[in-house]
Amino acid sequence: MHVQEWLETIPAVAIYALVGVVIGLESLGIPLPGEIVLVSSALLASQHGDINPYVLGACATAGAIIGDSIGYAIGRKGGRPLLAWLGGKFPKHFSEANIALAERSFQKWGMWAVFFGRFIALLRIFAGPLAGVLKMPYWKFLIANILGGILWAGGTTAVIYSVGVVAEAWLKRFSWLGLVLAVLIGVGSMLIIKNRAKKAAVEAEAERQREHPEREAAPRGANVPS
Repeated sequence: MHVQEWLETIPAVAIYALVGVVIGLESLGIPLPGEIVLVSSALLASQHGDINPYVLGACATAGAIIGDSIGYAIGRKGGRPLLAWLGGKFPKHFSEANIALAERSFQKWGMWAVFFGRFIALLRIFAGPLAGVLKMPYWKFLIANILGGILWAGGTTAVIYSVGVVAEAWLKRFSWLGLVLAVLIGVGSMLIIKNRAKKAAVEAEAERQREHPEREAAPRGANVPS
């Protein structure tokens, strides 16, 4: 069943809760289609008066901020072993290459990586846990988290809802195009991030080899002091 058709079968309160929970879990670090659910719900709100776009945007924003904050707390407590565990559970998302790219982004941009990461599908699941693992000061994380959550969740809801209202007649026939566009943007961004992640992993490996050339020169099985 089409995502939007399925959303039409459940009451408004359940949609608010669904959007908040899905986005919250995605922000926490669990790969879920938060953006697709948000876009679908905003389109649905533009065509059905039972769904209040302000409440929808508020629920999405709350889910994003709370989920990221929980992810930060888990990452700060779990540390590097948490990333290894997530890599075992979600190898496509928490691969070494993806983690390398995300970590380089954090090292280069700091709190802005949390803010801008909200707008990139793959980095969205990294922001909270990785910020905690890297022990970013919580006040910096919180500011970027709140601003990014409001702008991404609230902004996406406002834009999609406005487009739906203006082009309601057209969207009634072709509302699926909004979802297709969202999916294409998401897939495109993931491919770009994946390519950059591979480059980041190669660069990180080359840097490790430059810093510890004796490890490469040592024969297998030999004990090399750290």
